[in-house]
Amino acid sequence: MSKTIRVFVDSDVVISVIISQTGAAGLLINDDRVDKRISDYSLEELDSVVKRLKLNQALLERILTKTIAVDLDMSKLKIQRRFTSFVNDKNDAHVIAGAIVAKAKFLLTYNQKHYNTDQIKNELGITVLTPALFLQYLRSLER
Repeated sequence: MSKTIRVFVDSDVVISVIISQTGAAGLLINDDRVDKRISDYSLEELDSVVKRLKLNQALLERILTKTIAVDLDMSKLKIQRRFTSFVNDKNDAHVIAGAIVAKAKFLLTYNQKHYNTDQIKNELGITVLTPALFLQYLRSLER
């Protein structure tokens, strides 16, 4: 497999890497076969969470060098109006917007229950997976 696969990474995945670099999220962040995207809204969210939980800011910055940020160029209100049907909490609507703007094939999150995964797949063509399931998918491509 020589072509990279573009994914949108939810903030919880990045936080997971900060907490433990040896899990599925850590493997994913370091995998060059994966084109990892986050949004400008996710960057704000990550900065806030890292400060609130007193996590390693330098590690966050190193992780972010392995991602590409996309600019949503929409107000939070517009994002919520447009994408709320895809989420169970309107505050997660920016993740859907980010995945669309990033032109991601996958949305990687540990919070699958926050998203209407069937609707996202059927209407947007984006598959919602945990990092571990996505890694299994990558391994299946190697066979």
